[in-house]
Amino acid sequence: MVERVIKSIDQDWKFKQAGVDASKFLPVSQFPTNVHLDLLHHKLIPDPFIGKNESDVQWIGEKDWIYKTTFALPRSKARKCVLAFDGLDTYATVVLNGKEILKTENMFVPERVDVTDVVKEEDNDLVITFASTYLIGKKLVEKHPEHFWGCWNGDPSRLAVRKAQYHYGWDWGPALLTCGPWKQINFELYDTRISDLYIHTEVTIDDFVSSAKIVANANIEGEGSDIEFELSFEGRTVKVENVKVERGFATTTFQVQDPQLWYPASYGKQALYVLKTTLYSGKYRDDSNSKRFGLRKVKVVQKDLTDASGTSFYFEINDIPVFCGGSNWIPADSFLPRISREKYQKWVKLVRDGNQIMIRVWAGGVFEDENFYDACDEMGILVWQDFMFGCGNYPAYEEFLDSIKREASENVRLLRHHPSIVIWAGNNEDYQYRESENLDYDPKDTDPQNWLKSNFPARYIYEKILVDVTKELVPDTYYHFGSPFGGKDTRDATVGDIHQWNVWHGSQEKYQNFDKLGGRFVSEFGMEGFPNIKTIDSYLPQGKEDPDRYPQSSTVDFHNKADGHERRMALYLVENIQYEFVPFEQFVYCTQLMQAECLASAYRLWKREWKGPGKEYCAGALVWQFNDCWPVTSWSIVDYYLRPKHAYYAVKRELAPITIGLKRTVTTTPADKYTRAYTKTVHNIEMWASNLSLERHLMNVYFKAWDVITGKETYSKSLHSGFILEPNRSMEITQFEVPVKKKDAEEELRTVVAAYLVENGKQVARYINWPEPLKYVHLQKPKDLKVKLSEGADALEITAEVPVKGVSIEAEDDSVVFADNCVDVVPGETVRIEVTGLDHGEERNLVVRHLGS
Repeated sequence: MVERVIKSIDQDWKFKQAGVDASKFLPVSQFPTNVHLDLLHHKLIPDPFIGKNESDVQWIGEKDWIYKTTFALPRSKARKCVLAFDGLDTYATVVLNGKEILKTENMFVPERVDVTDVVKEEDNDLVITFASTYLIGKKLVEKHPEHFWGCWNGDPSRLAVRKAQYHYGWDWGPALLTCGPWKQINFELYDTRISDLYIHTEVTIDDFVSSAKIVANANIEGEGSDIEFELSFEGRTVKVENVKVERGFATTTFQVQDPQLWYPASYGKQALYVLKTTLYSGKYRDDSNSKRFGLRKVKVVQKDLTDASGTSFYFEINDIPVFCGGSNWIPADSFLPRISREKYQKWVKLVRDGNQIMIRVWAGGVFEDENFYDACDEMGILVWQDFMFGCGNYPAYEEFLDSIKREASENVRLLRHHPSIVIWAGNNEDYQYRESENLDYDPKDTDPQNWLKSNFPARYIYEKILVDVTKELVPDTYYHFGSPFGGKDTRDATVGDIHQWNVWHGSQEKYQNFDKLGGRFVSEFGMEGFPNIKTIDSYLPQGKEDPDRYPQSSTVDFHNKADGHERRMALYLVENIQYEFVPFEQFVYCTQLMQAECLASAYRLWKREWKGPGKEYCAGALVWQFNDCWPVTSWSIVDYYLRPKHAYYAVKRELAPITIGLKRTVTTTPADKYTRAYTKTVHNIEMWASNLSLERHLMNVYFKAWDVITGKETYSKSLHSGFILEPNRSMEITQFEVPVKKKDAEEELRTVVAAYLVENGKQVARYINWPEPLKYVHLQKPKDLKVKLSEGADALEITAEVPVKGVSIEAEDDSVVFADNCVDVVPGETVRIEVTGLDHGEERNLVVRHLGS
């Protein structure tokens, strides 16, 4: 017996267009790769991210492409040689030494091919031809006229192919139909190997002690005789078990008392164990494998609520109910092979640093790279994992279902050890699409064969295939049929999750009314905002000198894929703030401020509904979306170049462990039933506090007010000297009218108010509330707005003599990083923003903006 050898086939790759005599083989730009990256590397196409070049590269997706290399095998006495393809995009024919060894039709399925009888020691010719997925999809649609082919976003033919759906274009991304070896290709030499290593954990927690049962399982290919299972934690061996292999399988159970548990960020440590397995044949070592995993107890709780219809939908981690503030994640690039491990780490760190604890891997992208999930494991980010079906009516003919079964099984096996993944969901908005087209769906019909005969056959995928796969492979992880799903339809806010798009889309409600638009778990909502001006300059062909460098230019519009974005952006801007198109930088700022105000309102008002046991009326809010796949105006809160928009900081403030909230309402009523000329107007303030920590806090509550025009403090009062803020919930504090000296004189419309929580002399929460809409407020241009760098050069200190809305600090150098931004400033206070990368004197180069500047 010999030990397994794994070697990457990543050298000397070349590519060319198929069927074109003039096309010559050229070296690839990197490996793994795709055709756009390689053409771009050789300057054979313009950069699709710049200007309108996307339109000029559409031909690529309608052509076939060839990749080839030559490799040699090391000398080995192994009896078996396998080529392992981690991912081929998408329709590929693989030929080794002149013999066809593989045909693929699914981007998401890894393939293994025994090539023992084909491979040579030297000069092995490996050729992969990638056919046009777009053309194949079109032909599949023609082949199946019985199916109702319909979707939102992209061409309906995308539904017929198992390729990342966003490659067909979405309302935030370009249509760039890639192909190529997008993941690693290895050859393996062995006699026997560990074909799968998987772990089942069971955590028990009571008042005094916790314990964990860890069942380790290994599937063996070949004739290995013994397995050593080694459990370790932080480099120290915990336990070792030696087990005989019986009929290709070995298992053992570890009992661990007082284990280190894995928690989401801010709730505890991210303890990670390692299970290493070594396979032996007698005394000879054959193979080894390891998995890193966490011990945690996860439950999705759906139960009756106090004083509310429907049921809860909240996550309980290690017996702790968790409010899941977070985001939706799309692929971070249109060209996936160029996302490095370091970039994944930076992205997930931004999530964690933004006080978010959940990320939803959206269904129109990909099962993400292991580096993404590793980062989530390490940083305590809970993952809501979709299967890859989005916004359409997918077919269910036999070959398609067979491919999906493999796809689901392979990817669940690959990812099931990650403690961060706490839910699997069948699709994104496919049930909503069904409702919009009035396709067949009878919830009382439980016969899967009937579903296949309907005009919504994809129900069979979500309620049969994926149910079976998750039940077999991850029985302890909750499976949700789709997102949104629950209740009488997908709009039912009282059961399951909802996507709340009646701000921006739908009925285009005012974002100040998000409290009327909530649900048990809001897994999508959002508002667009322009990206950083440096990001805009990056895609304009002439940068800062480009003639299209203005908000309504055709190039800037081209980099916004949302249908009707002009009308929607204009609506929410004109409803809320005074803005101008010139200078462009100030307009960009205004869109980001508006987005920040919108999203902050949603998180603040929905978190208010997390009211404790039996009152989990809203248990999560995931903004659409965290990131971008190219430089674009979209709903993201961080743009393609990892530059946070102002909304990122607003969300970060609202998701802090302890916050205070205010809501101002204005009610006008007739003096009596016989008049409309004489009315009474009441400006009311509601105040509450949210505590996402697990400790009780004793707070002093303060309230102040200022005249927005004069800057004079008009009110200051201590409301509570010992308000008990119970753990893990929001609590109402008080309500009262806006304090003014003279009522019925519209003083309320010029009164800015602030609330504070102070514990042991330290301010732990602050919120400034303004009359709305902000466009009516007579904001003053401050004459004494100061931004000073602290003595230790670790913070900016901001003061002003009048209330200032949304003070923004901008630096040309991306190495200057702010911990907060777009902050409200009131007289008599110093707002401190932590900063890195700035030296004394350099603060003079910062650009300061605010509403009205």
